[in-house]
Parts: sequence; structure tokens; C-alpha cells
Amino acid sequence: MAKKDLNAKAPTSERGNVSAQPRLHQSAPEIQKYGTVSHMLPLDLEEPVRLEMTEQLNLLLADTMTLRDLYKKSHWQVAGPTFYQLHLLFDKHYGEQSEIVDTIAERIQLLGGVSIAMAADVAETTRIARPPRGREEVPVQISRLLDAHQIIIGHCRELAKRADKLGDDGTNDLAVSDVLRANELQAWFLSEHLVDAPLVRAEPRLRSIG
Repeated sequence: MAKKDLNAKAPTSERGNVSAQPRLHQSAPEIQKYGTVSHMLPLDLEEPVRLEMTEQLNLLLADTMTLRDLYKKSHWQVAGPTFYQLHLLFDKHYGEQSEIVDTIAERIQLLGGVSIAMAADVAETTRIARPPRGREEVPVQISRLLDAHQIIIGHCRELAKRADKLGDDGTNDLAVSDVLRANELQAWFLSEHLVDAPLVRAEPRLRSIG
């Protein structure tokens, strides 16, 4: 029996082409190539500016998506006496980074660009080192996260200055207000967990001889 072509023989209603039959397995050329920007947007920003900003924002997006996922990996795999505190902290930071991901991606689309999205593309683009699949000790987990924050923070500062120079106030504000400040705060929370301070007994001080 020949295979029925559901799309070609979908029944039509009295209104013409409207039908309750799903049109499955559709494909078509891309409507916009990655690395391009739409024309004639009422943003008062020239195309070369939008091209440069969307390129830089996609790099920031790839790093932020990688950091977000690194937080979730750490949340799942953390172990040791500080498990409960870090399990909650890592998940909180994951949620905050997820919001930043959306903010950056929407800015790229607003500028007429195409946001990077798929894991394979992100892995090819990010500058954050890939961790092993297995579990690591807490100090190593935190150090990895701090290294990732440092990459993003440094990029944010450069991007903010460049956006300001090019007159892209929206990208400048995003880089500072949404990304930089959140990453600085999260890095502070993490770094305090690497302070080598006693947990239950203070170190005795030597009495000075005078």
C-alpha cells in the first residue's frame, strides 16, 4: 500500500486552505542567516554598529549559557559538609543566569540579529573551559565557576565601553546593569566559600611580648 501524503491530501474547509490536519515534517530555507542583521529597523543605529554588537553579544551569550549550565552541574554534583548550602546557592545562581541568558538573547534579536541557541553551537563559541563529566571537589567546582565569572566580567567591561563609544546605549546598559553587576555579586558569594577560616574553633593568637 502506498504511503499516504498527509500534507498533500489534507482536507480543506469551506474557508479554503484552513484544515484541522497537522502539516507535519515541513522544511524551508532559513529566513535569516546567523551573523546578519535585519535592515531598516527604527533603532537609530547603523547596520555596522548592530553587526558588531550582535557578534559581541552572541559571544557573551555563549559564555553565559555555559556558566548557567556549569551552575546546574555543580548543583547536581556537589558533595561534602557544605552540600546543603551550596546545593541551594548554585541553583539560585543558575536561575539568575537563566534570566540573563534571556535578556542577552532578546537584545540580539531586538538589534536585528540572530541569537545563538543550540548546545553544539554554544560549545564551539564559548571561551569557558569544559569541565569533566564526573564529580569534582567543592574547591574545584567553585574555582571553575569563578574563572567563568572572570571571563564574563572582563568581557562586560570591554563591551560596555565599546557600546558607549558607538552610541548603543541599550547594549551598554545591559552589559553593566544586567550582566556585570549580577556576575560581580555571584562571584563575591562564591569567593567567600574559599576563605580558609576555621568552622567551629577559632585559631588562637600568639600573645605579644612587650
